[in-house]
Amino acid sequence: MTQPLLPCDGHPYLRAASAGIRHHTRAASASPADRVHLDALHAHLTTLHQFLDRLGEAARPPHPASGRHLATAHTRLWQAAAAVHDAFHLLPVADETSAQTECHPERLPEGPPVLTICQRHLAAGHVIRRKTTPSDLNTPLHGHTTPCSQ
Repeated sequence: MTQPLLPCDGHPYLRAASAGIRHHTRAASASPADRVHLDALHAHLTTLHQFLDRLGEAARPPHPASGRHLATAHTRLWQAAAAVHDAFHLLPVADETSAQTECHPERLPEGPPVLTICQRHLAAGHVIRRKTTPSDLNTPLHGHTTPCSQ
């Protein structure tokens, strides 16, 4: 017999992912960023990007204002993922294979495993470019427009 989920238990996987991020934030504060951490963070950001895309699509017809805010969050999350991808390629490589780890989209399927961040980034880029204009992608974050109670 299964017990019904409480309202606070409605999204256990999201809470677990958030807890994992908090744990790694505390653990990583003593060590410098490395490519492994940035790759994992990029994977998390692109997964959130897909999730926000689906939420925005579901929210837009019944609640257009909410859908617009989710679309803005979708764009900003893409900007964060793009910055993490760029930072990944600016970090030094641990071994002597630096020539193999540069981003070459034309040879991604045959590339070394480290290029999975580039494959992931290109896949997310196709989604964002279908739904967003280049000027929106380059627009800085605008002010918060909804009333919040504190």
